Amino acid sequence: MTVDVDIVAEGLHQAVPFVRTLNLEFVQVSTSRARVRLPDQASVHNQVGGPHAGALFTLGESAASALVLANFSHVLDRATPLVVSSEIRYLRLATGGATAEAVLGRSAAEILAELGDGRRPQFDVPVMIRTDDDPDAGPVGEMVVRWTLSPNG
Repeated sequence: MTVDVDIVAEGLHQAVPFVRTLNLEFVQVSTSRARVRLPDQASVHNQVGGPHAGALFTLGESAASALVLANFSHVLDRATPLVVSSEIRYLRLATGGATAEAVLGRSAAEILAELGDGRRPQFDVPVMIRTDDDPDAGPVGEMVVRWTLSPNG
């Protein structure tokens, strides 16, 4: 399925004002992965000069959101995607800009089949966060966002 990055980005910028506040850039959005970038900006730095933990959390959650929209926007008339829980681990000091990459933890077809059977599916979206200044040094954070598709009505 082809996904228009600009439509997903515009939708999230409109629906989630904090995405605009952080100036998040939607680099890649497809049904297989979403990459979102947080530019290096002093307004979101912490006490050691890197991106604040809250900004990194929002970066990761926004990548997960973009991926969920790419996979399930066609069922918004019958189900609302909602975050059930999120867990993040900060692995090392982040400096500079950062990029989060999200992937689905299981197939969209399986999730949609559960919804079609009248169930409320839950699924994980793992996210890796890396810094732009040293992307090969390994992630600065790992995140798992658990979602559900809540039937409307």
